[in-house]
Amino acid sequence: MKKTITLILLIFISIYSYAQDFTGDWKGTIEVQGTKVELIFHITNGNDGLATTLDVPMQGASGIPLDKTTSEANEVTISSSKMGITYVGKLENSQLLGTYKQGGMELPLSLAKFENKLPGNTALPSTEAELKALAAKDLGNYKYKVEDYFAKPKASSFQLSPDGNYMSYKEKDANLKNHVYVKDIKTGEIKKVIEEKEELIRGYGWVNKSHLIYVMDKGGNENYHLFSVKIDGTNNKELTPFDGVKVGILAFLKEDPEHIIIQMNKNNPQINEPFKLNVETGELEQLFTNNDPQNPIAGYNFDKEGKLRGYSKIKDGIFTQYYYTVDGGKTFNLLKELAMEESFSILSYNYASENPDDAYVATNLNSDKTEIQLYDLKLNKPIKTVFSNPEYDVSGISLSRNRNYEVAYFSYEGEKSVVIPQSAYFKKLDKTISKQFPNYQYIIADYTDDESMYLIALTSDKLVGKYYTYDSKKNEFKFLYDLMPQLKEEDMAEMRPITFKSRDGKTIHGYITLPKAALEGKKVPLIVNPHGGPQGIRDHWGFNPETQLFASRGYATLQVNFRISGGYGKEFFKSGFKQIGRKLMDDVEDGLQYSIDQGWVDKEKVAIYGASHGGYAVLRGMEKTPDLYTCGVDYVGVSNIFTFMNSMPAYWKPYLKMIKEIWYDIEDPKEEAIAKEVSPVYHIDAIKKPLFVIQGGNDPRVNINESDQIVEGLRKKGFEVPYMVKYNEGHGFGKEENQVELYKTMLGFLAVNLK
Repeated sequence: MKKTITLILLIFISIYSYAQDFTGDWKGTIEVQGTKVELIFHITNGNDGLATTLDVPMQGASGIPLDKTTSEANEVTISSSKMGITYVGKLENSQLLGTYKQGGMELPLSLAKFENKLPGNTALPSTEAELKALAAKDLGNYKYKVEDYFAKPKASSFQLSPDGNYMSYKEKDANLKNHVYVKDIKTGEIKKVIEEKEELIRGYGWVNKSHLIYVMDKGGNENYHLFSVKIDGTNNKELTPFDGVKVGILAFLKEDPEHIIIQMNKNNPQINEPFKLNVETGELEQLFTNNDPQNPIAGYNFDKEGKLRGYSKIKDGIFTQYYYTVDGGKTFNLLKELAMEESFSILSYNYASENPDDAYVATNLNSDKTEIQLYDLKLNKPIKTVFSNPEYDVSGISLSRNRNYEVAYFSYEGEKSVVIPQSAYFKKLDKTISKQFPNYQYIIADYTDDESMYLIALTSDKLVGKYYTYDSKKNEFKFLYDLMPQLKEEDMAEMRPITFKSRDGKTIHGYITLPKAALEGKKVPLIVNPHGGPQGIRDHWGFNPETQLFASRGYATLQVNFRISGGYGKEFFKSGFKQIGRKLMDDVEDGLQYSIDQGWVDKEKVAIYGASHGGYAVLRGMEKTPDLYTCGVDYVGVSNIFTFMNSMPAYWKPYLKMIKEIWYDIEDPKEEAIAKEVSPVYHIDAIKKPLFVIQGGNDPRVNINESDQIVEGLRKKGFEVPYMVKYNEGHGFGKEENQVELYKTMLGFLAVNLK
């Protein structure tokens, strides 16, 4: 049966009986073509009798209104005349036991009552029908549809085994699940080794030549759990089965391939501690105790042997101290104390040196821009600066383990990504790849331990990625995969780097993506897209499915790397402290004016859209400069700085003082007043233009209450605010079906308010 019919089966079921028996929340599972799908029903008693809505968590669908329900004694009959569906169930021992029927099929369905714990105000989100009606407003004969940009590739995440005998990759099935497969390169045999079920496989990789590891969370809550599996699909086990615990990988150990170093907040939710983990048995060994929760350790540094050599510690909430050991871990001595805008981090130890304390570090202690130094950690002094750039921070370095850890290349992010070859071997390799593919940037996605086989990914602002293998012994390239063959480069829009002066004289960088009409001299509608973070984050040049989708509908997109963005030096970074919602917004507005002055933009048709801090910037922009924007789209954005700071996850608590130093200290009366001034929820009356709000129910960073507040406030004022909530998502949507629905609805909203 077609997938569309399968989806219909999941959507129309309801419950009715006596109100005192059936009001509340119920859930059960049906099995359709081997797939188990949980259904959740919410029954209320209104003036017209009982009413029911349905959630289908697997599909990200919630609040679906159901058709007709009748009851007699302890039996309930639910039907949908539109879809030809009937469900009959009897109440027995606090359960509904019944049968679901459609199109000649009969499926057993038992429902149990439970306490609904969905976050936020569940009465606020728009219904599925309302959002579909909005999406339908995106009318036009367009060459590309939303799925062309946001459907996950059929295959992706290609990796090589360390010995080069196998290649792994994700492959999507008809139900949009992305399973991990392993291919024997010699025989061509392919095995499914990791099956993606309801939860997404957030990432995976080779830990040694016989095992893969992968991570998953629950519905986007970011409490990541770690799993391992053998390459034949056996011995699939959870390595960190601890509820409410977040796992991070600190180090892979090439010299000890059965183990990795991880960190967990297992002993205290506010602090992370390092553990050595056996990826086959799950055996854990704690390597260090973080025994000062008031000044917790924020990061650990291990060498290639798995020995702890140093750690960074938060002091008084705003300083970072770096400690280093010269006696094998018996004692750790203070090496550096850093302000928030300062950096000193070990990129790698210099294993080519006879001095075990030589290391490559990224630091800006003696410069405005971060540079790479060769540093003697025992003597606590630089040996020499090995790489720097006068305009941009640099911190990328690659060492060749296969050639005694010589420096292969340095890299940094300027207007575009820049790689500077260093070794004779890499200079030759870079020349070979660049000659073969002269019009693209390339990324070395993976390579074998002996560096005989490489995975090369080609990319540009018009190409998401094409994979090639390169056999260095044969000097042979082979095409492997085009991630999005449906998107033709000649149809994609140009992403152009821009530079302008802010109103107070700062040099600001950014990007504008221009549809073909703008290149032909026409003034087009513009979407201003402030980035998230905001501290230390920046936008980059390259293929961006959002900006390309917008360009396909005739919209230009402006992305401004406003003050506080990363990569432009510590003075530029620090100049954004205490300026969130103020000078940061000025920079965005100045970028908009620059775009208007270039003749690209119709100033009467400007939208603002962003996620996280970008979502905050949407709300702030719409009330700070209400006549500047035609409409806005707020995606997981902060609306109230006070509730935002009071709802942070436990593992952010040690950084709260630092966040207050960058944003605003709401305990200080003067800064409290500023925080209120720049919190959009307190200025709802200033918002005049249409707004669309999007939120993940499980968002641990920006709690759903941030979106609920702004939606509820605007609706009380009489605004119609479409509000999309997905209760199986977190800080941004990861599930393909949810992403597609989001952008379809957004395009409908823009078609109504920006065209």
